[in-house]
Amino acid sequence: MPGSYLPFDYLAIGLILLFALAFGGITLFVGRFFRLRRPYAEKLAAYESGNPPSEAPRFPFNVKFYLIAILFVVFDVEAIFLYPWAVVFDALGVFAFVEMVIFIGLLLVGYLYAWKKGALQWEK
Repeated sequence: MPGSYLPFDYLAIGLILLFALAFGGITLFVGRFFRLRRPYAEKLAAYESGNPPSEAPRFPFNVKFYLIAILFVVFDVEAIFLYPWAVVFDALGVFAFVEMVIFIGLLLVGYLYAWKKGALQWEK
């Protein structure tokens, strides 16, 4: 339709989104009145597999955890970009192939840099 700024095909998605938000909000609102609220010291204490906590709850993590997480995200994003490209590879042509070779080359450089710096070794 000319002059329509909201495509009619997206109306179902909007209604489902509206229903989901309303259902979540109503559920939280109603649950607030029916749940039991009896806080006491033992209930509010930290839980560590049924045992009393063995050390302070806040202790520094090794930086390796963060490095491995960042590397995982980088290579996960690579897989997210690589899969749709591979599905429509025949229709894209040489330009898209060169772009993907450059993309994979940049990721390979990052991988080799992380490997050289020892980010992939857990213990030294």
